[in-house]
Amino acid sequence: MSKTLSLTTPSERELRITRGFDAPRSLVFDCLSQPELVRRWLLGPAGWTMPVCEIDLRVGGRYRYVWRRPGRDDMGMGGVYREIVRPERIVQTELFDEDWTGGETLVTSVLTERDGATTLTTTVLYSSKEARDGALRTGMTEGVEASYDNLAQLLSSMAARRE
Repeated sequence: MSKTLSLTTPSERELRITRGFDAPRSLVFDCLSQPELVRRWLLGPAGWTMPVCEIDLRVGGRYRYVWRRPGRDDMGMGGVYREIVRPERIVQTELFDEDWTGGETLVTSVLTERDGATTLTTTVLYSSKEARDGALRTGMTEGVEASYDNLAQLLSSMAARRE
């Protein structure tokens, strides 16, 4: 299990992000689906906060995130949950308020556990190759990597409290 971020492009319209975490997948799933936990790690680089984190975790339920950083406009996005298989899979749509990704994307997150560690594989399906390549040019990789580092720290602190 690799604890470093892996980013691949398995097809012309897809982006796949993989990262391992030293935690059981039920705990990682909770961190992906509970607002009080999501707002603690899904922050990107230092200086960002998440004043809005709303999650209605059910098929057809909606979610909404808004990030804030001093001196910049708020960045918001949301979508609808299409599939939820606890604790192994979440499929959701995603659309940013300022649509820099070329329309709605479909995001599939799969959690696999082995020996108490979890690999999170997230595949984002864009509307076109141009949309995928445009998203890659935004610097999103650094934001995802910083957020996953935050998630690893949160999981570590949660595991320490459970012992």
